[in-house]
Amino acid sequence: MLLIAWKMLSGDRAKYLGIVLALGFTTLLVAQQGATMLNILSRTTVFIDSIGGVDMWVTDSRAQYVDDIKALSDMQVQRVRSVPGIAWAVPMYKGSIRARMPDGNYQTSQLVGVDDATLIGRPAEMVAGRFEDLRIADSILVDEDAANDRLSQIEPDGTRRPLRVGDTLELNDHLARVVGIYRGEQNFQSQPVIYTTYERAKSFSPSERKMLSFILAGLKPDADAVQVKQDLFRSSGLLGRTAEEFSAESLAWFIANSGIVVNFGLSTLLAFLIGGGIAGQTFYNFMLDNQRYFAVLRAMGAPAVTLVAMVVLQACAVTLIGYGLGVGGVALLAIYGPKTGPQVELSWLLLGITAFAVVFVGTAAGALGLRRVLRIDPAVVFK
Repeated sequence: MLLIAWKMLSGDRAKYLGIVLALGFTTLLVAQQGATMLNILSRTTVFIDSIGGVDMWVTDSRAQYVDDIKALSDMQVQRVRSVPGIAWAVPMYKGSIRARMPDGNYQTSQLVGVDDATLIGRPAEMVAGRFEDLRIADSILVDEDAANDRLSQIEPDGTRRPLRVGDTLELNDHLARVVGIYRGEQNFQSQPVIYTTYERAKSFSPSERKMLSFILAGLKPDADAVQVKQDLFRSSGLLGRTAEEFSAESLAWFIANSGIVVNFGLSTLLAFLIGGGIAGQTFYNFMLDNQRYFAVLRAMGAPAVTLVAMVVLQACAVTLIGYGLGVGGVALLAIYGPKTGPQVELSWLLLGITAFAVVFVGTAAGALGLRRVLRIDPAVVFK
């Protein structure tokens, strides 16, 4: 009987393909919108998450998220170092700067200055060059994506080539030499990120009375993070947050104060309603068109359990095939899609939510069709 159910489903090619494609389209849109939103949200905290080995981020007490920079004075580093439980503390600069390329074009970039002595806060992975070369005069590190795209160089013959070690950029009328290319994640603004030392970053950037953006600190092995934060605020008025806390608070601020979740949520909801409605209506019409065949089976003595199993098989088949096609399409976008701008970032949670949405559509349509099947009068065959 299950084989008969499958033949009934696949026999009407037009409706079968319509149901599968509608469910696949619904899956594709729901998963793609959700994956793009996750990618954008993950970029809001990539600066914090990409820096390892830091136990505590110290900022002005009024700073709400990672880009809400309220500059501190350099003497605050010594105050943080004097707090019990703090093993070490180093300064970090983060700001915006215009990079002038040899062809005269400008590119707005983010400039990050790490501690001159320890280089704590540097990128995690180098593609070309060495971290230690940052100690060379006027040296900088550039991220790989920017070197291949926005900061690429134009040759005399008009062709473009990636930025390489040894090339130069002009930062605020200061000549900077590229000594390394690192691999990093794109930030929320999708701007190039240039690393240098803290003191050099202050000389590159427009001069201000206060230039310190963050203080990165490490805790002693036996230190209690909560107590250290309380002592830190009591002695200096500064706010200390662990990397996980700072990342979570920054993400929560972006979600609450930007329209990312609302916009993508509405797009996802519309995709679900339109695609799911089409798929559900098509499957329901399929059940109506085939109710005479179910009536024949009822007249031949087929029990209700058998009819339920047949409808469940048909609903599960179209749901699984449509879900597989949709997820496959999103996976292809993630692999072969553009590498600049918003990208697709899949996760098991997103795939599970998408599966639940598609199963809901298939279950609802199947339940409505099953209700009609179970209420069929076998006598309809003889009318």
